Amino acid sequence: MPKLQGFEFWSRTLRGARHVVAPMVDQSELAWRLLSRRHGAQLCYTPMLHAQVFVRDANYRKENLYCEVCPEDRPLIVQFCANDPEVFVQAALLAQDYCDAIDLNLGCPQMIAKRGHYGAFLQDEWDLLQRMILLAHEKLSVPVTCKIRVFPEIDKTVRYAQMLEKAGCQLLTVHGRTKEQKGPLSGAASWEHIKAVRKAVAIPVFANGNIQCLQDVERCLRDTGVQGVMSAEGNLHNPALFEGRSPAVWELAEEYLDIVREHPCPLSYVRAHLFKLWHHTLQVHQELREELAKVKTLEGIAAVSQELKLRCQEEISRQEGAKPTGDLPFHWICQPYIRPGPREGSKEKAGARSKRALEEEEGGTEVLSKNKQKKQLRNPHKTFDPSLKPKYAKCDQCGNPKVSGFRLQATKASALGVGRVVSALLGVAGLVPAQLGLQRGSRWHGCLRTAPCFQPSPCPGLEGKRVWVGGGEGEASGLGAVPRAASRPWASGRGFPSGAAPLLASLAPGVVLATGSRDFLCPGQQMCVQPVPRLLQEASLQRDCRLPRSRIAF
Repeated sequence: MPKLQGFEFWSRTLRGARHVVAPMVDQSELAWRLLSRRHGAQLCYTPMLHAQVFVRDANYRKENLYCEVCPEDRPLIVQFCANDPEVFVQAALLAQDYCDAIDLNLGCPQMIAKRGHYGAFLQDEWDLLQRMILLAHEKLSVPVTCKIRVFPEIDKTVRYAQMLEKAGCQLLTVHGRTKEQKGPLSGAASWEHIKAVRKAVAIPVFANGNIQCLQDVERCLRDTGVQGVMSAEGNLHNPALFEGRSPAVWELAEEYLDIVREHPCPLSYVRAHLFKLWHHTLQVHQELREELAKVKTLEGIAAVSQELKLRCQEEISRQEGAKPTGDLPFHWICQPYIRPGPREGSKEKAGARSKRALEEEEGGTEVLSKNKQKKQLRNPHKTFDPSLKPKYAKCDQCGNPKVSGFRLQATKASALGVGRVVSALLGVAGLVPAQLGLQRGSRWHGCLRTAPCFQPSPCPGLEGKRVWVGGGEGEASGLGAVPRAASRPWASGRGFPSGAAPLLASLAPGVVLATGSRDFLCPGQQMCVQPVPRLLQEASLQRDCRLPRSRIAF
């Protein structure tokens, strides 16, 4: 059956969804999606997932998608951030059986997206985006969608949307803000941009921005002509937004906690949701804000929420028949949070400079972020003085810190004590060249250059080198393929020069060393090299040959 496209995809697969919960990092997890669906949401997105991590890490796939399969959680769109067509398609192929469409994030404006070169920071690279969408459209069995931000110019935004449509995008979500409009500079979203895009394309369009209540949803649908409206912050402060209700906060908080008990998620997600739900009440009962920040268990969070409920109910009984004063409704009612604009913020701070500027000026001791304060509570001796941080020379080729001396090689050689001992003995015996850095785990290894550096393997420095494999030597290739070795005990490693073999054989007879970050050796009638996800648990079963992995990693 050919995959559905455009309006047919929206009407049949997405069931004509008009009320949509946005993809939110660490906030649109399964439990929250189920809560939102119970209260009027017709379509949900997963949190943004990193395509490259999704491809290489089986645990990441399991935690963020595979273990969250739930029949009630459909229709569902999985969102990825990516900047490489092949990686994007590989990740999408691994996810397509668990969702109804794959979305490419072209709207994230945060600094992490700028550093990672994804999200809204790809919006000027039209050739790259065309290749990504086109390849995904050709290879996937589900449609490809995009979420974008606008350019300041309406005509450029329209041409951008038309380019994505032509490449194969089947549904477009338009956030009516530019990538510079974020935080206190957010301002109002431009529905004029969204309306122009809707008129210019022949695929369904969702609008995002300025949605705080059901009246906003209806007005947006009417003014822009879009097929659906997406909410992020409005949904976080009132999951019943699409029902047109503003219930008591504890009603939705208790319902959410019940869902979390059935579908667990990280405690940080739960705490963040409760902070948003109880936002206005926590301005009144500020001592409970600290309590909510400190609790370490789900039941502890539930207890704080219950205490907030009791205090609100006491206040209700004292104020029975009273009307709210000022513009703010009763604080225990689910209601939107109005982000202060830059002018309001500047009045509050009375011309204060940024926290980072103050930290730099005062040595970081007087003004610390909340995150740093928490770290200092856990470790009172921790210092954030930049002058006390160790300085490392940078590698000329990769820009990462160089490894200097054998001390670092010995301490970083392995996650296990065995690796440290072997590394130290080899160093003392002079059998490991000073420039060879043995690194822990399978993600990094030392590369053979004038000075070693941290470099993702496969490292060009290892290619063509001789490595010791069981009873003989082998030639290392770019991906670390090694010869099979018959009837040998097993282990995995990072690669050794042939001169290290005799001493190593006396220390650990029969240990087999392989190069590369994705290979391991399993015990069979003959040793074989099998590619495996990097972060499988130690001693777990490998899915292809059902034999345990090595616990030794040099």
